[in-house]
Amino acid sequence: MRVTLLRHATLIVETGGLRLLVDPMLDPAGARPPVEGTPEPRRNPLVDLPASADRELSDLDAVLVTHLHADHFDDGAAERLRPTLPVFCQPQDVERLEAHGLQSLRPVEDADELDALVIHRTGGHHSTDPDLARALGPVSGFVVESDEGALYVAGDTVWCDEVAAALERHRPRAAVLNTGEARLLEGPPITMGAADVAEVARAAPGCRLILVHLEAINHCLLTRERLRAELETAGVEATIPADGESVEP
Repeated sequence: MRVTLLRHATLIVETGGLRLLVDPMLDPAGARPPVEGTPEPRRNPLVDLPASADRELSDLDAVLVTHLHADHFDDGAAERLRPTLPVFCQPQDVERLEAHGLQSLRPVEDADELDALVIHRTGGHHSTDPDLARALGPVSGFVVESDEGALYVAGDTVWCDEVAAALERHRPRAAVLNTGEARLLEGPPITMGAADVAEVARAAPGCRLILVHLEAINHCLLTRERLRAELETAGVEATIPADGESVEP
C-alpha cells in the first residue's frame, strides 16, 4: 500500500495492484478566487502541483470523489480526466459529474467493487455546527479494502459518530485525515484540527494517521508546522507529508 499526496486532499492510492486518484484538484495556482466568506482572501490554489504530478497522474485505474467542493474536484480535473475512467462518488453528485462529460460514474450507496478492491462509502460532518454542516452539503469518505488491508480516506469531516463508526467497522491499517482547520468568517472549524486527530488516534490505536488538506486553500489556517507542534504536545503520532511525498503504511 502506498499513498502519495499531490496537494491538499488530492492523493494517489496504490493498493491491490491498482492506482486510484482521490479528490482531484488539478487547477494551476491562483486559478480560482478565494473561498467566499473566509479569512485570508488569497486566490486558490495557493500552490502549484508538485513536479511529479504528470507522472503520478498517468496510468490511473479509477477516481474517488468524496464531494464536489472546488478544492476536491475542479475544472482542471474535469478537463484532464479520461471520460471513460471509473469515478466512484456520492449518489447526490452523479448529475453534476455527468455534466462534466464523465461517462463511467459509480455512485456508491454502501459498497462497490473494482477488481480485487472493495470500496465502502462512509459518512461525516463538515462542521460541528449542524446548520453549517447542512449548508455545506453532504460529504463522504471512502474505505478501500484490498489484500494489503484497509485504507480509510475520511474526507471533509470533523470528529463525529460517523468517523468513530467507520474506524470501528473497518479497522483500517491507515487513515487519511483532512486537517487544516478550515474556517469561514463565523462558526467553528469545518475540517479537522489537532483535537480531532487526537480523537481518531484514541479510537484507532495502531492505525497509521496521514494528515493532509494543508497550506493549499486560503481558509485552511492551520499550518503543517503548528499542527505538528500541537500533536507533539498532545503525544499523538502522525505523518504529515509534503506535497509530492509518498507514505507506505
